[in-house]
Amino acid sequence: SPPQDSGDDIEDVSLFDADDDVSRRSKKSKIRHPVASFFHLFFRVSAIVVYLLCELLTSSFIACMVTIILLLSCDFWAVKNVTGRLMVGLRWWNQVDDDGKSHWVFEARKVSAQGSKTSSEAESRIFWLGLITCPMIWVIFAFSALFSFKVKWLAVVVMGVVLQGANLYGYIRCKVGSRKNLTSLATNYLGRQFLRQ
Repeated sequence: SPPQDSGDDIEDVSLFDADDDVSRRSKKSKIRHPVASFFHLFFRVSAIVVYLLCELLTSSFIACMVTIILLLSCDFWAVKNVTGRLMVGLRWWNQVDDDGKSHWVFEARKVSAQGSKTSSEAESRIFWLGLITCPMIWVIFAFSALFSFKVKWLAVVVMGVVLQGANLYGYIRCKVGSRKNLTSLATNYLGRQFLRQ
């Protein structure tokens, strides 16, 4: 069961105790969760493909809109509740306490006894590549719909940006820490890269 700490901190908890034994035996480069990896990309890529081919396949805007929003919703649920936990050991959610205050909770899987991470490098690359690339594509679609005056498609594209952007934001906060300022983190990273060159 999830911890009851309602602070905006990354909590070091074990999401899957049974994975510890399996992770010691598997290599880091192998994909340990092929079904999760498939569905991590399937829903988000399918929504993009349906958006691109929708006007060619059918003239019904409503059918296209409902299909895209269903795919985006399935993607949001799958990434937030399943693939993030399995592929990179991160989880986030919002809970409301008894006083009605909303608290964001961010979790990271515990490091195993040997100090090694339990997620494979291949799964981590697939997860982050899909998580970052697809919202950027939806932002491009938003500008395209706005500048081509396709106002009816703008609502669909905004749903893509919001749903996939929310997952991206939640997992970035899980990865880098909820209390760290993302701007200062980016500035420090760019400063180190500049000094290195």
